[in-house]
Formats: sequence, C-alpha cells, structure tokens
Amino acid sequence: MKKLKKIFLIIIFMISTVITFADDPPNPPVGGPSGEDPPLGGGAPIGGGLFILLGLGAAYGGIKGYKFYQKKKESLLD
Repeated sequence: MKKLKKIFLIIIFMISTVITFADDPPNPPVGGPSGEDPPLGGGAPIGGGLFILLGLGAAYGGIKGYKFYQKKKESLLD
C-alpha cells in the first residue's frame, strides 16, 4: 500500500510540473532611467537586509560554537 502511495505522489508531482508553465517575462521599458524614474532593477535597498542576514548568521554560529564548547568541556571533566 505504501508503494502505491509513493507511485501516486510521484505521478501527481510529474503532472503538476507539466501543467504549471510560467509565462515569459514582460519586455523591458524602452530607454534608460531618467531623473524621475527609479533605477533599472528597482529601487529596493539591499544593505539593511544584508546586515540582518550577517548578524543572524553570526548569532547562529556563536550559539553553535558555545554549545560545542560546553559539550567538549563536559567531556573533558568526566
């Protein structure tokens, strides 16, 4: 019965990928940006998000390192 469920799920995934095709992207606007237009590629700043990701990565690494240190310290004391 489990094998039948796996085969059924595989068939459903294969059919869904064939059915859901993406449309072509729209044509880019003619000409470059002028003084009032936003820059090409949008005007979203990426600096703030980059610093958030770096900070979260450093915090995660610090926690993992501290837990590793504590585990090693306990094993040395035993």
